[in-house]
Amino acid sequence: MSVVVVGAGIAGAACARALAAAGLDVEVRDRARVPGGRMASRELGGRRVDLGASYLTARDDRFVAVVEDWVGRGLARPWTDTFHVATPDGLGGTKTGPLRYGAGGGLRSLVVDLLSDLPVVPSTEVGAVGPGPTVDGRPVDAVVLAMPDPQAQRLLDDGLVAEREAVAGHDWEPVLALAAGWGARRWDDRFDGCFVSGTGSDGGPSDVLGWIADDGRRRGDSAPVLVAHSTGPFAAAHLDDPEAAGPELLAATMRVLGVDEPPQWTSVQRWTYARPAAARDEPFFLGPHRVGLCGDGWGSARVETAYLSGRALGERLASQLAG
Repeated sequence: MSVVVVGAGIAGAACARALAAAGLDVEVRDRARVPGGRMASRELGGRRVDLGASYLTARDDRFVAVVEDWVGRGLARPWTDTFHVATPDGLGGTKTGPLRYGAGGGLRSLVVDLLSDLPVVPSTEVGAVGPGPTVDGRPVDAVVLAMPDPQAQRLLDDGLVAEREAVAGHDWEPVLALAAGWGARRWDDRFDGCFVSGTGSDGGPSDVLGWIADDGRRRGDSAPVLVAHSTGPFAAAHLDDPEAAGPELLAATMRVLGVDEPPQWTSVQRWTYARPAAARDEPFFLGPHRVGLCGDGWGSARVETAYLSGRALGERLASQLAG
């Protein structure tokens, strides 16, 4: 039995791992040069910087076991359970929640670990998935699309009616991620991250920013690097030229943290489909043509959700193909 998984983010990796564990022949394809999807990291300023997902949490026992294994092998690390909340006047109080985890090698390294010993074909554009199922006209036993709904919809043939209906009408929010590096930390040494909320009389940073993370503290190397995520509306207005939005993102970030010295370098990453606008109750979709759909769009915008979605679909597909 052969299964093609399209998308090498954490959902696709978890799905492929479950299929391989059941003894199925699985191949992962991705249009990017390296795995990771929206758990992406790039080399900036001489080190890896997390530009996609900011952290992961673990509530479900199945994912808790995976995270504990990563921590035990030094791949993931506990970060913090407390973040600041930014108001129009600057940093306000703090907000406590579940323990967040980072990764010393960048969150992408965790996806790479899941895909170890599995065949991954990078830099490969899949053009069409059709009934049968087929991938670009080649028959396979099953196909998994582990990606945001709008991207999956573009690949699905008109003959896959149920599959196209499953991804239709689900909105996704864009985000611009600004990374900026200084020669030394110019903000509070106790700062890990902050949610930006509220607006002042002049609009304020919350019109631009939704979140700021200290990348050095979450990665554990204390590098003076910040990563700020825009709001969805701000990103939507700058998708055609994300770099042009950099100065406004930087100004809002510096204002929130009270930083008055410009950084040594900046970079802006565009995420056209950063997160689902609304949650679904179903963990995945598997149609009559053995074409499956999974990811954080099937649940909520969390790394754990994406992992569990891919794993559950892989287990269901393995059981169906074995039967």
